[in-house]
Amino acid sequence: MKLTFTKGSGKFDWLDIVTATGPQPPIQCPKQGIIPHDMVHFVVETEVATCGFLGGIAAGGDSGYTAGTDDPHHRAVERLVETIQAEAWSGLPVPDADFMALYRVTCDACGDTPLDLDGATLAAIRARLADLTAQWAAITVGGTLELRLSAPTGG
Repeated sequence: MKLTFTKGSGKFDWLDIVTATGPQPPIQCPKQGIIPHDMVHFVVETEVATCGFLGGIAAGGDSGYTAGTDDPHHRAVERLVETIQAEAWSGLPVPDADFMALYRVTCDACGDTPLDLDGATLAAIRARLADLTAQWAAITVGGTLELRLSAPTGG
């Protein structure tokens, strides 16, 4: 699946997705001071090798705002994306044990079962996030960043 993120000039960036079945409706990505939310999904789904929001689209699912909310696995991926995003907003990584505890608390609060996550996977997520953050920062308004997501696994 091809993901093309376009840096917008206003309050939004954009994501265009092309799956095996063709182009999908564009997704508006509100600017949030870090990489777009759905780019964080790309990082998590790639490094954890699991199916979440983007993997669901690749498998023929809906790309709407509530896509995957009825799937417990997708919700656990969303909780991980939110926890990664919160850490990115803070600007500093927290100790792995604290991160894992926050992720578990977030899942518990939403009634979701956390994904199995270890320190090596968390390090890989953080490294890829840092790489994409640097790439995204270098892109000018109107510029694009193209990513590829392999067929979804798990979930």
